[in-house]
Amino acid sequence: MTTLERDGTALLVIDVQKGVVEDAFHRARVIANINEALGKARASNTPIVWVQHADAELVSGSTQWEIVDELTPLDDEQHIYKRYGSSFEDTNLDEMLSTLNVGHLVITGAQTNACVRHTIHAALERGYDVTLVSDAHTTSDIDWEQWHVSAAQLIDEQNLSLWYYELPGRLAQTVKTSDLSLA
Repeated sequence: MTTLERDGTALLVIDVQKGVVEDAFHRARVIANINEALGKARASNTPIVWVQHADAELVSGSTQWEIVDELTPLDDEQHIYKRYGSSFEDTNLDEMLSTLNVGHLVITGAQTNACVRHTIHAALERGYDVTLVSDAHTTSDIDWEQWHVSAAQLIDEQNLSLWYYELPGRLAQTVKTSDLSLA
């Protein structure tokens, strides 16, 4: 349904870095689900794009910046390095996806309420269809001034928000890892 007239699909693995997910909600389960999605993508020759964030607290090249040990990017898989919440902002992601004929993004990763959310919205605004793997993204609890929001609430809210997200000619949906089909 994408407005981009591209029929390919790609799997995005956003910011599953040591310093990003060290205290993430259901970390082990989410990483296992991302590994399962990676297996499905590799088996179906679906392009995989690894996204890594860097900033003053998450220094490029540092141990905290590295992808978690449980996930292993392959040499022929794509990489995007970013400085902003959206994986599209100030990167060549859009051009890379165009070259790969991708109009549909399957999204996994962290942090649900930040880089995952920003990438979803940026993708939809650019004309991509988006599928969020509902049990393959995570975040951490937020304590800010007098507010506390649990990671579970943030994840649930993001999953629910795509049930009602509609833009002309674009699809926004969620799917569980076990139901993900990339064939």
